[in-house]
Amino acid sequence: MFKIACYGVRPNEVATFNKYNNYDYDLTLIEDLLTHDNIETAKGHDAVLLRANCTADAQNLAKLNEYGIRYVFTRTVGYGHIDLAAAGKYNMEVARVPAYSPNAIAELALTLGMSLLRHTTYTTNRTAHHDFRVSPVMFSKEVRNCTVGIIGTGKIGYTEAKLYKGLGAKVVGYDLYPSEIAKEVLDFVSLDELLAQSDIVSLHIPYFAGQNDQFINADLIAKMKNDAILVNTARGQLQDNRAIIDALKANQLGAFAADVLPAEGEIFFKQFPADQPVPDATTQELIDLYPRVLLTPHVGSNTDEALKNMVEISFENFHEILTTGKTQNSVATTEN
Repeated sequence: MFKIACYGVRPNEVATFNKYNNYDYDLTLIEDLLTHDNIETAKGHDAVLLRANCTADAQNLAKLNEYGIRYVFTRTVGYGHIDLAAAGKYNMEVARVPAYSPNAIAELALTLGMSLLRHTTYTTNRTAHHDFRVSPVMFSKEVRNCTVGIIGTGKIGYTEAKLYKGLGAKVVGYDLYPSEIAKEVLDFVSLDELLAQSDIVSLHIPYFAGQNDQFINADLIAKMKNDAILVNTARGQLQDNRAIIDALKANQLGAFAADVLPAEGEIFFKQFPADQPVPDATTQELIDLYPRVLLTPHVGSNTDEALKNMVEISFENFHEILTTGKTQNSVATTEN
C-alpha cells in the first residue's frame, strides 16, 4: 500500500482527508508542519504531502532521499517552500494544487476590507471592553459610494470583484493580461489610475522571487488616497512592512489588512506570550497598530470547499503519477 505522510493536518481536517481517500492510500496525518526537527517522521513512507510553511529545503530533501521518498507533493498553489534544485538533484517528483475555491480567499479579502471600511473591529473591541459610546472613528462611507481596486484579476480577483459589485461598489482592475470575463464586472485601468481612484485596494497577484519583491512599497503607497484601505491576501513577500508602517503612522494610508507576512514562517501557526514581542520587529509594529491593522494567520484557504479541493486534487495527483508516470500538476525541477 502506498504510504503518504501528510503534514500540517489540523484536527478539523482529519475527517476530510479520510473521506476523500478514494484510492485507499495509507495515510499518516501529522498535525505539525514538516521541520528539521521532525523530519524522521517521514521514514517508512513513499511520499510526503506538504502545506505552506513546511520546510522542504535541501537539508530535509536530502533526508527524504535517504528514506527513499521520491514524491514531494504540496496541497498548495505556491511551492516556494520546496527547494526545486535539490528535488531535481534527487530525481524527486514535485506536484502542487494549481487552484482551489477562489471564494475562500476572495471572501476573506472582502471581509477584511469591509471590516476596516466600517470600523467594525474598532467598534466591537470597544464594546467588548464595555464602552458603548459612539466615537467619530465609527463614521464611515457606504461601500456603494466607494471604488474598489483589484490588482490581479484572475479567478480570486475576479470573484472578489463580483462580490464587491454585488454590494454596489464601483470596481476597477489592473492586470497584465486583462480577461474578457473580468470586464463583465470591472473596468480595467492603469495601475496608477487604480491607486489614485480606489478607496479599497486588494492584491491578488502571484509572487515571483527577484521580480516583484516588495511590490507594495513606499512608491506604490504614495500613489494611493491618504484614507485608502490596503488588503493583501496574496503573498507576504509582496509587501514591505516598513513602508506600510511608516505610511500608516504618517496617515498616508488609512488602514491595512493581511493574511500573509514576509516573515510568516517565524510567526504563523505558533503562540507567543502576550507580554513579549513576536520574533519579527516589523510584524510586532503592525500588531501594535491594531485595529487600523488587521492580521490573520494565512487562513484564506481555511474553508470547507477549499480543503476539499486541496485534498481531492492532491490524491488525484498521486493517482495520476502512480498509474501513468506523470501528473498534469507537476512542477518542473532543474533536472526535469
